[in-house]
Amino acid sequence: MKKNINIWQNFIDLSERSILMIIAVATLYATGIEIFRLISEQVVTLSDLFLLFIYAEVLGMVGSFYASNRLPVTLPIIIAMTALTRMIILQSKELDSLNIIYEASGILILAGAAYIMTLKDQISLEKLKMRKDIEE
Repeated sequence: MKKNINIWQNFIDLSERSILMIIAVATLYATGIEIFRLISEQVVTLSDLFLLFIYAEVLGMVGSFYASNRLPVTLPIIIAMTALTRMIILQSKELDSLNIIYEASGILILAGAAYIMTLKDQISLEKLKMRKDIEE
């Protein structure tokens, strides 16, 4: 039975790594298309820069997984904040001011969540350090 669990765990690990590699390749492809568009149009807007930043953060998240075998929770939160910011910039002229306040509130909530997750990570590291000190 234990060998069967290992097979499934290996399958899931391989699937996860494969999907993340597909995400990385697709992100690089999308980045290339965007850079080609920027060069051909010879116009760069703030929205374009935010889009490239989102691509960079996605690649950073994939790279972080391969470096530590875990996905940090704060990176997707930062990506979501950047995406909301880009959306506000793109739609600010057509949106009702109340909708902009809602989207800005979403960014504020995500920023609070990122801060809380950072505190959680610091507390976890302090606990690990205390355990090591006790064991020594």
